[in-house]
Amino acid sequence: MLKKMFSRRDFLKSSVVFGATSLLPFKLEAGMMRRETNSSSLQTTSPTGRMIAISSRNGLRATEKAMELLKQGADPLDAAIAGVNIVENDPDDITVGYGGLPNEEGVVELDASVMHGPTHNAGAVASLHNIKNPSLVAKLVMERTGHVLLVGEGALKFARAHGFKEENLLTEKSRRIWLRRKEILSDRDYWYPPKSDELEKELQDYVSSHGTINCCVLDAQGNLAGVTTTSGFFFKIPGRVGDSPIIGAGLYVDNNIGAAGSTGLGEANLLTLASFQCVNFMGQGLSPEEAGLRVLKIVAEKARLWPERIDDKGRPRFDLNFYLINKKGEYAGVTMWQGRKYAVHDGVKNQFKESAYLFKRD
Repeated sequence: MLKKMFSRRDFLKSSVVFGATSLLPFKLEAGMMRRETNSSSLQTTSPTGRMIAISSRNGLRATEKAMELLKQGADPLDAAIAGVNIVENDPDDITVGYGGLPNEEGVVELDASVMHGPTHNAGAVASLHNIKNPSLVAKLVMERTGHVLLVGEGALKFARAHGFKEENLLTEKSRRIWLRRKEILSDRDYWYPPKSDELEKELQDYVSSHGTINCCVLDAQGNLAGVTTTSGFFFKIPGRVGDSPIIGAGLYVDNNIGAAGSTGLGEANLLTLASFQCVNFMGQGLSPEEAGLRVLKIVAEKARLWPERIDDKGRPRFDLNFYLINKKGEYAGVTMWQGRKYAVHDGVKNQFKESAYLFKRD
């Protein structure tokens, strides 16, 4: 068993390219590998003292809360999670958590990941039912297990064991949206829509909805952390897992370089491990904006191989967004298509800013 563990570690060390100082020392204890939690060796540059909280466009309340806690000296991951919990708990926000839009069977399935820069540790859950704060469960996976990702029934049992209360996450509004979608999906079944419905004008937006919130933060000591949480695609196939709970896709943090999180088409992100690439390019000296746009170019080039996802000009028919911070406190929001905003708090002002974009809308 020990031989296998050492072989796997040696293989990973030799085949995966990280920043030279981004890997933490390991020790064998009680038959498994455990990360050392002493983060003093991770500080390779003098902290600027600048604090940043950046989030997706549905995260203005998240950045406000995260910055409030950073100013109080909270751990950066705790600050980021507390921020997104506001959105997870809001029944009027259909992007994540309670009231999130359900899968095709009317069940709300949630995914989330967290990553803590000072310890280079992470946790995630996927296809989690009945628990409205998957980000908190993901943090416990990081802290209380030797694993990174728990899914489905296993994730639910783990949440129950830690005292999380189960509840029906499908609000009346989300149920009506789901039912309306089911009724208009086909004219060859026995589901008939009502003759009029106040949701009609909004329905097309809901049909293509894929709700996610990301929040990444930098504290005054130069430590980074991030969280991504989602209800995924509306009307998705049950069991679908997107990029949000996958470390390196929906979220990646390297305490010596920076942090990046994502929203948008998760499948495109999964096929390129885009958040890891964003951090990797920042580690090569690119600014957050330059790194994010370069990764979007890579994704757009790959998209040409996916006929169902490109337009007649060979451009992606989907959006993808990144939220990036580097160690110096520089930040950016970038998007595939013009017209997106992101939320950021720089310690002085909490505001929306326009995302840099790859393609201008026709």
